[in-house]
Amino acid sequence: MKTNIHPQWYTEAKVTCACGHSFTVGSTKPEIRVEICHKCHPFFTGQLKYVDTAGQVEKFQKKQAIGLAKAPDLAKLKAKKKGIVEEKEAPKSLREMLMGE
Repeated sequence: MKTNIHPQWYTEAKVTCACGHSFTVGSTKPEIRVEICHKCHPFFTGQLKYVDTAGQVEKFQKKQAIGLAKAPDLAKLKAKKKGIVEEKEAPKSLREMLMGE
């Protein structure tokens, strides 16, 4: 095995959460900062809380609002398209073809 290729191991690395909770773990970095931990995570606390660091929740809600605004127009287009398809699929009867209807 090669020597001196492994990073330094810190047995008492301090992890600090954005909520203020801190604990120690083993790591290759002496200090770690995290945005969420087991003390403030919604799964463990049972509280509904959005964990959004890059504005992704707002981005999703904006897309959803745009989709809801366009839903009636889309429904009209689908109904119109379905009506056209039904007209094309229904063949004329012999009587209709002879009478010119």
